[in-house]
Amino acid sequence: MAQPVLALGTALVTAAGCVWYLPALAEVRAGADRPDSRRSAAAACLSGWTTVAGLAVLLLVARTWWLPVAAAGSGAAVTAGLRVRAAAQRRREARETLRDWALLGQDPPRSARHPCATLFVTLLGVGLAAAVGSAVLVTAGGAGRTWAVVAAPAGLTGLFLAVAIVRAGPARRGARDLPGQRRRDR
Repeated sequence: MAQPVLALGTALVTAAGCVWYLPALAEVRAGADRPDSRRSAAAACLSGWTTVAGLAVLLLVARTWWLPVAAAGSGAAVTAGLRVRAAAQRRREARETLRDWALLGQDPPRSARHPCATLFVTLLGVGLAAAVGSAVLVTAGGAGRTWAVVAAPAGLTGLFLAVAIVRAGPARRGARDLPGQRRRDR
């Protein structure tokens, strides 16, 4: 596929991604009104979409493939680093919240006990990344395997979606019984 066609597709995907990067921009601009973990996650989102937008420009301007590939790799590394940082901050904030509720002698609200939504999104994101990677590998392998281009990513996405659902279910139900928490009899 020609680079200008990929540039156009990437630009259209970037424009459609405004449903993610505009709220992330609002999170970053809110400053100290938002927790550190949410601002770091928003910065990760912005760096990812900035990478995609820059990739669209590079695909249009660059004559060789190495420059867009290098930009995509470095942008993905920065985005992943920011997202890992946000997850670590979220865990620290959750521990602080649990400690504060324990000092009050009350049970914490359900949302403070376990971030199972983060687990679900992480597992689903890994599945989608694996699906994209498999599609690229199968496509690079040859044109005679058109069924594999569809089946491999769909199968991987379904597998990781199933793992995310199965893994987040017990975590959500077991959040009431975290170790170190005092249960009140009702």
